[in-house]
Amino acid sequence: MTAFARQLESHLPSRTEQAVANQLRQILAAQSAGHAEPRLRFLDDQKQPAEIVLTPGLSHLLMELLRHIGRGDAVTLVPVSQMLTTQQAADLLNVSRPFLISLLEKGELDHIMVGRHRRILAENLFAYQRNRDARRDKALSALAELDAELL
Repeated sequence: MTAFARQLESHLPSRTEQAVANQLRQILAAQSAGHAEPRLRFLDDQKQPAEIVLTPGLSHLLMELLRHIGRGDAVTLVPVSQMLTTQQAADLLNVSRPFLISLLEKGELDHIMVGRHRRILAENLFAYQRNRDARRDKALSALAELDAELL
């Protein structure tokens, strides 16, 4: 994380932050319905009107972020180029640190050594997470098919 980033792991959005996030999300959703690309209008530092056009990708990302904040979820943004500690990676996967280390030792997740410490590239962690989720979905579908055959 960058030096100026506020750690959000222990910061849950206040009721006011949730309300503002929901209001902004509604504004963006209304803008998206009327335009291919939402436009945000505001006053700049010199009190002059300014406008920002959001690309569809940025609009979707912002809407998703606001949805989580509006629900009261704590949110952490992780750049894909970020090197993570084993504890940070374990927290993102919602597994224990010893389990994560076993994945590293089995070669299921790429990592590098920085001195005596293991570091995981966030991009590799997210790729592992996508593959893991795909395997889980496939297994769940197979179980659902077996269950349907028994009925």
